[in-house]
Amino acid sequence: MNNKNKKIIIITGGASGLGKNMVSYFSAIDEYEVVVFDINKKALKYFVNTPIKTFCVDVINEDQVIEGVNSVFKEYGKIDVLVNNAGIIYNEVLINMMNREDMKHKYKNFKKYLSVNLDSVFLMGSNVAEKMVMKRTKGVIINISSICSNGNAGQSAYSAAKAGVNALTKTWSKELGIFGIRVVSIAPGFINTESTNEALTDGILKHIKSNTPLRKLGRPDNISSTVKFIIDNDFINGTIVEINGGLVL
Repeated sequence: MNNKNKKIIIITGGASGLGKNMVSYFSAIDEYEVVVFDINKKALKYFVNTPIKTFCVDVINEDQVIEGVNSVFKEYGKIDVLVNNAGIIYNEVLINMMNREDMKHKYKNFKKYLSVNLDSVFLMGSNVAEKMVMKRTKGVIINISSICSNGNAGQSAYSAAKAGVNALTKTWSKELGIFGIRVVSIAPGFINTESTNEALTDGILKHIKSNTPLRKLGRPDNISSTVKFIIDNDFINGTIVEINGGLVL
């Protein structure tokens, strides 16, 4: 397929975890030209000698986001799809009885992880949406949220950020729909990724599996195939697609 006819898809956090699976999934489809934004220079080396275009971008740094998005737009002349996948799982209870001197959740940690998981979506979304409007591209912005957006014990910052992501999705779908731009969230349950296994103990993972009606964790490709489905179905807009095996928090 001629490059001019391909869909340009930016995947943030595409050098690891769910993002890396998405990159692999879409790079195998001739219709797509995949662009990866990630802060991890070492991880980005994986894509050397592949057709995949990479940018080392801190998605909570406004200047870097603007430069990266402008570079993609200049090279390809358009952006069709943005997947806001970059984020970090973070656990910290509001009151920790084990820390007698200062039991409360650290405010600096709340701000940090709220920014990583929410500000990144705003910065990427606003800059890419601008390019879509400029080019009159009927594009798609897909924000990766989480089951934790419903509120999960021990995750004040992460849950608040993901609830914010869902709010942005609904707001933008109303604002951008007039331009033919769709905005959708995917809220995964617990997916078998490296970050999930690092963030949760074996005991917690066992508890999660036992409380999930399907009695298992999801697979990364469960999310990647849902991204493709959303892109293909041009009447999905402003909704939160839950991929969680039936688990309810």
